[in-house]
Amino acid sequence: MNTEKLIDCERSHLLKITKFRLPHQFIVVGVVVAAISIIMMFVRASVMDGDTEWLKLLLQKTLLIGMLLMSVSKDKIEDEMTVSLRAQSYTVAFIVGVVYALVMPYVEFGVSNVVHSGGEVYKDLGDFQVLLFMLMIQLMFYHTLKRYR
Repeated sequence: MNTEKLIDCERSHLLKITKFRLPHQFIVVGVVVAAISIIMMFVRASVMDGDTEWLKLLLQKTLLIGMLLMSVSKDKIEDEMTVSLRAQSYTVAFIVGVVYALVMPYVEFGVSNVVHSGGEVYKDLGDFQVLLFMLMIQLMFYHTLKRYR
């Protein structure tokens, strides 16, 4: 196998991955999954007592899955402009997410030390918080950019 065929094969696989989109109906599925997860989070917090940490983690993961389904679903009309806007929103979400992950722990540390006069401990952000923030930013920016095109 020569290098030209190998490069073309790799390019086609990479394009297949980068152009992957779910059908438009998955937006509704994502909204329903995310809404049920949020409602169940409120139910768990207000009604359930005892050791329900496993349920909290499960609901967090299903919320992320619902938002991911919304993020990778096609629009009704998918053209070059929406593809470009989606790429821009992913770029903005990545940059803002990295800045958030770097700055937010120090902000929380400073605020908690001001509010609670005792020396609070520095704590890092969890993966759920960073991923949720990045998906929210991506969805917000994409729909905002789409509205103003």
